[in-house]
Amino acid sequence: MKKLLAAIITATLVVAAPLSAMAGSASLILDARTGKVLAAENGDVLNHPASLTKMMTIYMAFEALKRGKLSWDTPIVMSKYAASRPPTKLGARAGTTITVREAILGMITKSANDAAAAMAEKLGGSESNFARMMTQRARQLGMSRTVFVNASGLPDGRQITTARDMSTLAVALMRHYPREYSLFSTASFNFRGRTIRGHNNLMYRYQGMDGIKTGYTNASGFNLVSAVRDGNRRVVGVVLGGRTARSRDDKMAGLLDKYLGRASSSGGAKLVASVNARQPVEVASAADDDLPVPVTARRPNELAPQALGYLSDATIPMERPAALEEIANAGKPSPSKPSASGDWQIQISAAPSDDAARALLALAKAEGGAALKAASPYTEAVGTGANKVYRARFVGFQSRDAATSACDALKKRSYDCMLLPDNG
Repeated sequence: MKKLLAAIITATLVVAAPLSAMAGSASLILDARTGKVLAAENGDVLNHPASLTKMMTIYMAFEALKRGKLSWDTPIVMSKYAASRPPTKLGARAGTTITVREAILGMITKSANDAAAAMAEKLGGSESNFARMMTQRARQLGMSRTVFVNASGLPDGRQITTARDMSTLAVALMRHYPREYSLFSTASFNFRGRTIRGHNNLMYRYQGMDGIKTGYTNASGFNLVSAVRDGNRRVVGVVLGGRTARSRDDKMAGLLDKYLGRASSSGGAKLVASVNARQPVEVASAADDDLPVPVTARRPNELAPQALGYLSDATIPMERPAALEEIANAGKPSPSKPSASGDWQIQISAAPSDDAARALLALAKAEGGAALKAASPYTEAVGTGANKVYRARFVGFQSRDAATSACDALKKRSYDCMLLPDNG
């Protein structure tokens, strides 16, 4: 009887636990001076990033520029694959070239999918390999729940992130590349005789906002990452899953109005992604005299650009990328429950699709080390229709202690983890 009662209680907790929330409305307001989260709704829930993905593609491009692997005028060949990406895009024909400058500004203003794919092929050889590089860099920056499988954010169930992770990426862009980050305030630029205009409309009407990126797919809803400066206050906001662009913008404006004044005004130049943030990845410094100067948005009382932070001399070791190979197979049909025997299992999250759950499990297993070596990944669908989610679990633990050790290993890597009896 006690065992039955325990099973019922466990099942109830799994349904109610925050880690089993589905993709949808999420938001987070971060004080970038202190790393304190001022407000959050589903901040760690898995969602699809859509074109917010291009923030990481641009981060990687900035890094290549700083390291001297690219210059602003380096030509990028528009392959047949890149040119075939669906709109929005710059529309360059296959076989022609665009410059690094045009690719970056195209991603910022028009959210150009062809430019993102071309940049991926330039830096990674192929978009799939570049996506592995993006995911690896995301893990280094502390984005523990993000998986990239393409450079643009075009729909793919395996491409996942959270509001917290996107705020971490925004701070990394501002802190590591303060001069280049100013390009996110671009209102328009000239491309082959055409004026390409931006569509981050809230940036043009909210005082102190200087970027950074919008995103939308049917699966993700309307997404937005914004950064605002008010005196010495520096705040990053993330809104995911908006029903319309206007409602998303209004929600962001309302959150910023409410919480901007609560941010610290006494911080120094350093920006912090979170209270427990790791040291940033080391990047090389370089002159930025040739930084492109596009037309920027005019806003009331616009503040002059200035350095937002400095780069620590510290570097961190490379994350283990082994699981990224498994992500390529994540689109295959989900297997039935593994036959591995064991009395305990653990759940690390729930995702909006089976592919996303499998991708997260692949990364978690690589990072869990020996404690997860004998465990088997398992996904389980629960709910119906719009409420359907996929639990991401590991099964086959022979004892509670073994499951606990696995959870402890994952929690050290910033994963949530819940112990469950095998009948849970």
